[in-house]
Amino acid sequence: MKDKVIVITGASSGIGKALAFVFARHGAAVFLGARSKDKLMGIVAEIQADGGKAAFASLDVSVENDCKNFILKAKETFGEIDVLINNAGISMRALFNDTTHDVLKRVMDVNFWGTVYCTKYALPFLLETKGTVAAVSSVAGIKGLPGRTGYSASKFAIHGFMESLRIENMKTGLHVMMAYPGFTASNIRNTALVADGTQQGKSPLKEENIMPAEQVAENMYHSIRKRKTSMVLTLEGKLTVFLNKFFTRVLDKLVYHHMAKEPDSPFK
Repeated sequence: MKDKVIVITGASSGIGKALAFVFARHGAAVFLGARSKDKLMGIVAEIQADGGKAAFASLDVSVENDCKNFILKAKETFGEIDVLINNAGISMRALFNDTTHDVLKRVMDVNFWGTVYCTKYALPFLLETKGTVAAVSSVAGIKGLPGRTGYSASKFAIHGFMESLRIENMKTGLHVMMAYPGFTASNIRNTALVADGTQQGKSPLKEENIMPAEQVAENMYHSIRKRKTSMVLTLEGKLTVFLNKFFTRVLDKLVYHHMAKEPDSPFK
């Protein structure tokens, strides 16, 4: 990855921020996007202070023109694009019966359409470099999670999009990868939308007891470098893949009871 150009969305915190530092540490130039300009400025300054190459642009991935300008700015800044990591995302937590359509649309606009928009405008440049397009998914993209209908739907949609893209480009040299990191310490649960569209404000999980974003980023770095098609992290994630394939109804019950135990769970 030395001297490669890595474009990362949702780079102001969590996995995106960790990815920026990991790739920069390995000698890549990173171009970062998120809505929080101040946070991006701090990250870029820190990378540059350590001798790395980094730049940023403000980005709301739910806005197509933002995605177009972001990708073009990355190309203009560093001359090429070798890797696009679609990491930006939001979550939700509420029963479908109680949730407004606006919540589901917002989640889909950010998670799915943000991935589609950025990939669409980066694809010509990635084909030139025979580069990589990656998307950060979740266990919720492997197994539908109760209370997260919109979130799971968006991640399943990304899976279908990326898989189709990979097969379309079997002969072009484009590398397409899906990452399923499992529960990761980040801000995504604090900002998750509830039934009326407001933010949840706190995580139902003990963030200090789950996988750090830095560990996810290191694994993603090596998976992208090795051009893997998918990356499933955590024992929980790997068990989910196995059980969902062979013991679907058993897993349904396990997932239900696991999610129902969360503090302030929307169902019991």
